[in-house]
Amino acid sequence: MDDHAIIALYNARDEQAIAETAHKYGAHCLAIAENILASIRDSEECVNDTWLQTWNSIPPANPHSLRAWLSRVTRNLALNRLAARSADKRAGEHYTTALEELSECIAAPTDTEGEVLRREEAKALAKSLNRFLQTLPTRDRDIFLGRYYFLYSAKEIAQRLGMKENYVRNVLSRTREKLRGHLRKEEFDL
Repeated sequence: MDDHAIIALYNARDEQAIAETAHKYGAHCLAIAENILASIRDSEECVNDTWLQTWNSIPPANPHSLRAWLSRVTRNLALNRLAARSADKRAGEHYTTALEELSECIAAPTDTEGEVLRREEAKALAKSLNRFLQTLPTRDRDIFLGRYYFLYSAKEIAQRLGMKENYVRNVLSRTREKLRGHLRKEEFDL
């Protein structure tokens, strides 16, 4: 079933929408949650929460890309769940590793005021990142988003895209360097 038909089921408040969503995007959402949470049980609960949040949000929301919508919802729910269980030091190894890699490009907040990044700065950074992503070749953008948005390991990205893992690591390294240059050019503190 295509995305427009699934969204129409949500708009009609037909519970079949959840089944169709789970059939089409369940594995994708589960992979995102597992990459963040490193726990199948927590990941399955997170995906179920994704279906509930989607049910409660559509309508009035009308996503242009259901896959992107579900990815964002799953990712945010998984990050919230990870924060809730932050006492577990092994939780979210992929997430922590990915953030450490990006820390070379984007400065982490260092004080209480900086922790809650002012909305205008966050919006400016998001726009800058989107501009940067638009400059990348499709393959490099897919690799970058796979690593830092979907939190796949370099090995998983290589398998998904039919590439060598070392090649993926090299692309990520070069792309981080390009991002660093882009952010300097746009006068963001590194």
